[in-house]
Amino acid sequence: MVKVPDRNPQGQTMARINDNYLKLKAGYLFPEIARRVNAFAAEHPDAPIIRLGIGDVTEPLPEACRTAMINAVNDMGDRGSFKGYGPEQGYAWLREAIAQHDFQARGCDIDASEIFISDGSKCDCGNILDIFGNDNTIAVTDPVYPVYVDTNVMAGHTGDANDRGEYGGLVYLPISAENDFTAQIPSEKVDLIYLCFPNNPTGSVATREHLQAWVDYARSHGSIIFFDAAYEAFITDPAIPHSIFEIEGARDCAIEFRSFSKNAGFTGTRCALTVVPKTLKGQTADGTGVDLWSLWNRRQSTKFNGVSYIVQRGAEAVYSPEGQAQTKALVSFYLENAQIIREKLTEAGLAVYGGINAPYVWVQTPNGLSSWDFFDKLLHTCNVVGTPGSGFGAAGEGYFRISAFNSRANVEEATRRIVETFKA
Repeated sequence: MVKVPDRNPQGQTMARINDNYLKLKAGYLFPEIARRVNAFAAEHPDAPIIRLGIGDVTEPLPEACRTAMINAVNDMGDRGSFKGYGPEQGYAWLREAIAQHDFQARGCDIDASEIFISDGSKCDCGNILDIFGNDNTIAVTDPVYPVYVDTNVMAGHTGDANDRGEYGGLVYLPISAENDFTAQIPSEKVDLIYLCFPNNPTGSVATREHLQAWVDYARSHGSIIFFDAAYEAFITDPAIPHSIFEIEGARDCAIEFRSFSKNAGFTGTRCALTVVPKTLKGQTADGTGVDLWSLWNRRQSTKFNGVSYIVQRGAEAVYSPEGQAQTKALVSFYLENAQIIREKLTEAGLAVYGGINAPYVWVQTPNGLSSWDFFDKLLHTCNVVGTPGSGFGAAGEGYFRISAFNSRANVEEATRRIVETFKA
């Protein structure tokens, strides 16, 4: 049967939508969690719900950042220091501070001009697809941060999803306890590779040797690595690289995304960065090499107006002596939360992973419970909210993510309830 197009009240066919959005699963993971929690709260208005699901921070912005922002607001009140449109790439003084402290201090050959300031690494992980073609083969780990997959679906880079939620056209690299949450490098050629370390959601990290193997693969196959280092500040093991650019050859095959959200509490303030080396190249349809820095610079100059002067001054303060001490204290606070979660859930008899060099604890669901069944059990029995592993991909089924981003009192109370429920 031929489908007759829907028409508006005037009898005219309507503007076409992007049909790729219809391929997306019913709801993005975190809105679905919110829907279930809201429904439970409506039925149980007195339930003392503790949310350890979404990775949002709870502690105040560092004092150094707040002071810098206040001073920047005052700058905006004086004609002599007022700032209008800023550079789309970010102010030079912030990019230079980032280059020096985050990259050059770790031996990375990254120049300030290769750093682009943005309003979120989540945004950039999706926006980066603007400069790549539709016929690339794309590899993601499974489980994976959903944004990587969903933005490729929206851009038309995939087919439909199967019964396991896997999209045609993507190469999935399963990670689990059986392979120590380390993705096997594919035997076939892939063009774009998403890597996230410390990993969201599993909390695992990558050794220097593992990252070198990925860089070697990418260089030999002409691939590009999208390296999400949003949680690098939580690395405590000095042997673990913080940046892909600590790896020899990465300038020729990698783009890195970073954020001020988790180390300095900027989730509500919005500031991040993307590093695109000027030596990095892709190719046109006829095989001509093109540098990606110029394409990304053009994209940002056209579609992005830059992060506010006030916020960038706050981010700059992260690199002051006071800011370094205060952000280190914030990171230590959340890592102590993660340690409490690991210890208490282990005491409850649960198998736990991560939470050492990352703010996430990855829990194996007990007694064969599905990820969503475990979510419902925690919500209804303990009034604790986490994140079902299956929401991060098919290989996440049977696991569950618990976030260390919360107050100490809430973490201690939530884990007490879990121990009380499962240890019994």
